[in-house]
Formats: sequence, C-alpha cells, structure tokens
Amino acid sequence: MKILKKLVVLMAVVGLIALGLSACGGTPSGPHQSKNGIETSDDGVMRKDLTALELAELMGNGINLGNTMEAYGHTTIGVGADVSAYETYWGCPVTTQEIVTGMKEAGFTALRVPVAWTNAMNYESGDYTIGEDYLNRVEEIINYALNEDMYVIINDHWDGGWWGMFGSANEETRAQAMELYTSMWTQIAERYKEYSDYLIFESANEELGYRLNDTDVAADSGTLSDAECFTVANQINQAFVDTVRATGGNNENRFLLIAGFGTDITNTCNSQFVMPTDTANSKLLISVHYYDPSGYCIFDSVPSWGNKDHYIDQNTMLAKMTQFTDQGYGVIIGEYGVLMENGTMKENTAEYYRNFLSNCDLYGYVPMLWDCSNMYDRRNCKIVDDEVASIFLEHSYAVQSKQSRENIQANAQAYMDQALEAAPEGAGVDENTAMAWIMYNSSDWNISYSVGDVYKPDDKTAGIEAVDVEVTGPGTYTVSLDFTGTSGGYANSVVFSALAISNAETLYPDCIINIKEVLINGEPYKLGGRPYTSSDDGKCTRVNLYNGWVSAVPDDARVFGGGGMAGVTPNLLDPDTLGNVETIEVTFEFITAE
Repeated sequence: MKILKKLVVLMAVVGLIALGLSACGGTPSGPHQSKNGIETSDDGVMRKDLTALELAELMGNGINLGNTMEAYGHTTIGVGADVSAYETYWGCPVTTQEIVTGMKEAGFTALRVPVAWTNAMNYESGDYTIGEDYLNRVEEIINYALNEDMYVIINDHWDGGWWGMFGSANEETRAQAMELYTSMWTQIAERYKEYSDYLIFESANEELGYRLNDTDVAADSGTLSDAECFTVANQINQAFVDTVRATGGNNENRFLLIAGFGTDITNTCNSQFVMPTDTANSKLLISVHYYDPSGYCIFDSVPSWGNKDHYIDQNTMLAKMTQFTDQGYGVIIGEYGVLMENGTMKENTAEYYRNFLSNCDLYGYVPMLWDCSNMYDRRNCKIVDDEVASIFLEHSYAVQSKQSRENIQANAQAYMDQALEAAPEGAGVDENTAMAWIMYNSSDWNISYSVGDVYKPDDKTAGIEAVDVEVTGPGTYTVSLDFTGTSGGYANSVVFSALAISNAETLYPDCIINIKEVLINGEPYKLGGRPYTSSDDGKCTRVNLYNGWVSAVPDDARVFGGGGMAGVTPNLLDPDTLGNVETIEVTFEFITAE
C-alpha cells in the first residue's frame, strides 16, 4: 500500500526500547560444528518432492526478529564495528538461544530474520564483500532457530535505502545496483548453501516496488514511472532466483520467497507483477505484508477496530492472495501486527489477531508477526498479554498438526462468519449514496480521518469534528474537518489529503470536481496548482489535495475549464509551509456529464 511507502524509519522508532540481555531459560538441542565452524544442529536434508504449498502448511505460525540484524548503523558507525553494535543499534538486545527458544514455546515455528547486509559492506567504493563476522552472526541466529526445529527466513531489508539506486538517472548507478544485489545474494547463497530446506531466502522487503525511486542513497533517483517500477521489480526477482540457483548444491532446490510488489497485496495482485521463472519445481513462495488499516495497526490515529466494515475489508483483502495459492505458490504474510500504543495494547487487538489468523488458517497462509520486543518481550521471553498468547498457541502448528486440513478450514470459516455477524455496523453509506468528505493524515501520522476510497467516518482520531455532505447532483457543496477537539488541538501539517465522493464514479460517470475555495484555519489558501479529478478504484471520485506518492498524473484525470494538463498537480497544499491546521474547509462545484 502506498501509504506505507516511507514508514521504515518510523516503524523502527516505534520498536526502540532499552533492554538488557535476556535471562530467561531454555536449552538448545545438541549442536555440532558446521563447515564454517559455527555450531548447528541442522542435518542439511532437502525434501525435493515437498511443494511450496506443503511447506507453508508445515511452517505454521511465525514471528519476526525485528529491529535487530536490520538495524542500520552503516552511515554512523561504519562497516568495521563489532556486530553487536549493529544488532543493538535500534534498541533491541543481543539475540540469544533463550530468546528464540521462548518464541518456540509461545507457539511460533518460523522465524523471519530481516538483515541489513550493507552494514558490513563498503559498497559506496564498489566493494560488495560482506564482512565475515556479520555472516557468522547471522548464521548463529539461524542456528538458534534451527536448534528449535523452526523454519528460518533471511532477506535483505530496508538496508539504508540503497535500493533507490535502481531508480537513478545515471545508467552506471543502476548497473551498480544490480551488481551489488547479485553479488550480495551470491555470497549469502554460497555461505549457507549446505543448510537444509528449513532455511529460506527472501528476495527483498517493501522496497521492491515504488520505493525503487527512493532518494536515501541515490539523490538523483525517482526516474522510474509506475510501470517501470513493476518491470524493474520483476527483473530483480528474476535475478534473485537465477543467482541463488546458480550457486548449486542445496540451493538448486531451496525454497525461495519472492517479495511481492512493495509487499502490498493489491499491487502484488496486479497483472504487471510477474512471478519469476524457476528451474526447480514448486519451490517458490510469495511474500506480502498486511497492516490495514495503517492508522490502527501502525499509528495511533485510529484507536479502535472491529466493526463490520473492518472485518469485511480484512477478509476481502486477504482472500485476494488465493490467486497465488491457486497457482501452487505458498503465501507468506511476512509482516503483520497491531503496534502497541505507549506500551499498551490498542482496543480489540485480540479480535484483530484472531480474525487475521483465521484467514491464514482458511487459505493456508503463513503469518509472521512483526515484533521488536513489544508483543513478545525478549527480556522475559513471553507474550505480554495472556489473551493474545492463547490466540497464538491456538493457531500454532503444535495444535493444528493434530487436526485435518479440512477441520482447520471449517473452524476458521465458522469463526470468521460468527465474528462478522456479531460485529457492530460501521457508519458508512450504501452504494447508492454519494458522500463527500476530506481524507486526511497529518505529517506526524497522529491525526487521521477516513483515509481510503471507502467512506468510513468511524476511522478517525478521537476529537475530530467532520462536516461531510451527501452529493445529490450538480451543485456547490462544502465539507470540513475541525481538529481543535483532538488531544493536540490541531493537525501537524499534512502527509496526505484528498477531497473524495463515495460512489460518484458509478452514480455520476465522468463527473468533475472543481475546487472553488480552500480555507485553512478560516483563511483562504492559495492552491499550488490546478486540481484534477480521478479515481483509484472506479467507484470513489477524488481530487488529491496533497499526495506525494503520485509520480505522474493518471490517464483518467479530468480537469475543469479546458487548457489541457498545464499546471495540474496532486499537491495543491504545501506541507512545508502549511503549519498547524486547526480547521480545513473545502468548497467545490460538482459537475456531471451532460
């Protein structure tokens, strides 16, 4: 989802905590020495006839070792620091066998280890060699999980944003990006090639999408169109498969996890995203992430979840990934979670998890909880909430392995049906109503009002007063938001906003919205260009007030008054000068086709 495009640093900050070394108990199984001198209990066996769908069933319920080996210290402490300096850079403790053993006891049988490999690489000088100590430490963590008969996924995570080199205006920089990528995976694949199929390689993270245009490292990035982002993402995934397979040995048949486009479900289900070809049979899986709605899951702007619309949205979105299971690809939800608010759980977190995990049971997906020693406390090696702890155990492989697949699916469907039936109605409108409102996210993400193409006035920060109006035909209308009743009394500038009208595309085809006036804090605001009317979903009509993720005016854009597309922009507001917004009011003319 595009709204998550620039949240990596924010998510890291959310996970920062000051912890000491774990003192909880646990005894690893008897290790022996690997070829590289690292202790391992892995037997190196590859089950060549095991399919990706069968593997997904065996993997069970999983968890991330977040904010740990992907913690990024490259730009501040260089590449020669002790590995523990990187591992603890974002506030999490040094990982121990006891921590991972506690994860297994909590019901997790798969561990995803996000990694920032350029922490130990002088890639800026063209040297793509990964430091031996870093490779060793990742291997030790792999073995902690293998000692507990857990499956392990390793990837290349955000990694300082070097991925933006693929979107550079310089052809040489783009070539260097691919050279870095293939060199990295050649080293990783060679280093860990003797491990069994309990070890899985993942091609990328959320950056394999529109974030190929990120400017963290390549200041001249941003040259790729949306279509080109799909093309390059497909090329990178193909290079990943080809590179790993070329290293031979166990890697000829290792299960490979392909990062979906931006790991966003909707974009990954887009026909422009293409799974790579593979010389191995039925050994590919697909990874997406799920943090919907983001105002509830990631930020604190939406305090609660659980009406009928929420259940329907979750069930509908997750069902989309069956297009991959139908083709024989295992599906891994590589990240999901409801991040805690000031150390406490948000309202209905347990219900969110129970319905989400039931969806995974129904469709055979592998859920991987995103956690940075929050829900799973690495100091005490336990889930911090007893109800949530029981949910993870109920959906664990240890419990479900005693049931038939048919029984698991029946139980999941029965729960989902019951939960939806019992959920309260949302405050939206039916498909025959055109409701106008202002979508809004503040720049600090603390203020949110009904962001998304479906009108959901319940999804808002407490204290917001909204004036939304029903559009009944051509005419002039006014909508507004008042933030003075929120805890801060205002919205800190804007990171996204749009004037939207639900169902207008179907009720009033080819309609146009002409913005007459915008008032900020009661004063007229001079727009930074001409607005355009468009739709993302073919139902909701909208005009972007500020949308920094739109790289080009869409093909279906409609403008008022002729003059072509001169001066048309998705960024009518200027977040750099907008300041504190106490109120925003938009008056617009609604024009229908004759």
